[in-house]
Amino acid sequence: MVEQGLHHVFRRKGATMRTDTILSNASANFARAADMLAGEFDRDLLEKIAQPKERIEITIGPQFDDGKIHTLRAFVVRHSDALGPAKGGIRMTGDVTLDDVAGLAMEMTWKCALIGLPFGGGKSGIVADPHELDEHNKETLIRSFTRAAMRHIGPMIYVPAPDMGTNERDMGHVKDTIAYSAGQAGTQGCYVTGKPVILGGIPGRREATGRGVVECVAEACKAVHLSLTGASAVVQGFGNVGGVAAACLAERGANVIAVSDLHGAVHNADGLDIRALLKQYDQTGRVEGFPGGEGVDGKDMLELPCDVLVLAAAANQITDQNAPRIQTKILAEGANSPTTPRADDILADKGVFLIPDILCNAGGVFVSYLEYTQETQQEQWTEDEVRARLHKRMCEKFAEVAAVAQARKLPMRQAAMYQAVRTVAQALIARGKLP
Repeated sequence: MVEQGLHHVFRRKGATMRTDTILSNASANFARAADMLAGEFDRDLLEKIAQPKERIEITIGPQFDDGKIHTLRAFVVRHSDALGPAKGGIRMTGDVTLDDVAGLAMEMTWKCALIGLPFGGGKSGIVADPHELDEHNKETLIRSFTRAAMRHIGPMIYVPAPDMGTNERDMGHVKDTIAYSAGQAGTQGCYVTGKPVILGGIPGRREATGRGVVECVAEACKAVHLSLTGASAVVQGFGNVGGVAAACLAERGANVIAVSDLHGAVHNADGLDIRALLKQYDQTGRVEGFPGGEGVDGKDMLELPCDVLVLAAAANQITDQNAPRIQTKILAEGANSPTTPRADDILADKGVFLIPDILCNAGGVFVSYLEYTQETQQEQWTEDEVRARLHKRMCEKFAEVAAVAQARKLPMRQAAMYQAVRTVAQALIARGKLP
């Protein structure tokens, strides 16, 4: 079976695969798609698609302000290049693992294929807590990682971007490190996306993922015959994705009744003033203590009755343990792998309309593609042009997945995976037999 093959490929010798990890979730979702596609494609081809092209572990030794050399680990995974160079962000957390990065790279393969981009899936991870680093030490770490990983990065190899724990400033340092090492003012071609606009970034990239989430929510509302104006919404996460999604939902007339961040959550059944909350968050880095709402437990917040629940924080937030208590009509996955496969089945039985992560949060990588083409062709895009292209692509792809779901009587995630894996399989066949 393909699923067994996946577990064999990713499992360390003598170890068993833990359940409800990013990798196990990605593996299980692929296995379901592979079963649906077994009549169209050979099993050995599907097995090849499942396996990563490269899994690389790197040791880096940045010297921080304390004068000491800190030995840290980093990872780069290129899952697939069937459709083009690997694309995926650099994640920096204290607990990121090689398996996490492999699972995220796999999901990027499906995301790029589904949204119609000439990219494969890739991802990087740096084992460090960004909250414990000042700006100078974080820059030192990013530059150290870039020097160590440089032979794995390139416009036709792997193109990184921001992810959890990294931002556009860090991507500027990635570009400068590569340019400096070559003795050039810049890079020839696009080596990294999500950069500051002044360094060749594209307007609207930071907001793209959150805006794409809301584009999908608006289309889902039409599908379930719900008006977004006046709909109640709960948003988990208040960073680049969740904060933007909450603001866009409020702009479109939704009533955002609860939001959370790493430190706490606030709730107001009559609706939160998102503009005022964003101002507080910019000043303090917390939603906790907002005078326009009452404190609530972040886990309990997910179970509040609402029309729309946006998950824009971490993985595995909805499991088989709390899925029976979820009371939403639409669940939008702004984060990667926030819902486990077992929870998927429970939510489907409850009639929840779930917008899967490989569709829902694909706005970021789509606008990264626009940045890639902008830098490659030495063009300049306006933010209005970026937003118009983002709106068109997200609505088109939502409609395609919804049509497959309806025709094959599948939940949205299985329909999206069917489309994505099928596209990668077709690309491998088009390439021909490789050694």
